[in-house]
Amino acid sequence: MHRFVSKANVDHFINLLNGSDLTADQRANITKLLIDELDKLAHDLEHLEFAERKVADGRDQVNRVRDKRNSHPFGTTEREQAERLLVSCENLQTTLEDFCHHLRTKVYNSPGKTISTAPRQT
Repeated sequence: MHRFVSKANVDHFINLLNGSDLTADQRANITKLLIDELDKLAHDLEHLEFAERKVADGRDQVNRVRDKRNSHPFGTTEREQAERLLVSCENLQTTLEDFCHHLRTKVYNSPGKTISTAPRQT
């Protein structure tokens, strides 16, 4: 049950962090809550697929926000807002990739595990 709640919390915090209406303090607090939930999942290796899916979704989000930013002319308020959102999305992406990397390291270093060493997609 705790795994389900943690995954739901991760999804919720990611959705909040992908919004543009947060103050810097709110964003920092939600990021801390997200990291706490990810840490709960880090003890269960079966969550690697979940983490990889979140990383892939995050890459898509970064690309969408980057495209949105690029659609606005330089010097406009809309572009500045989109730029701030892009920075937030990129920071979130780094957090998710770090978590995924942590889980991969645990999997690769687990005794008796046979893991494919296919290159990581970027």
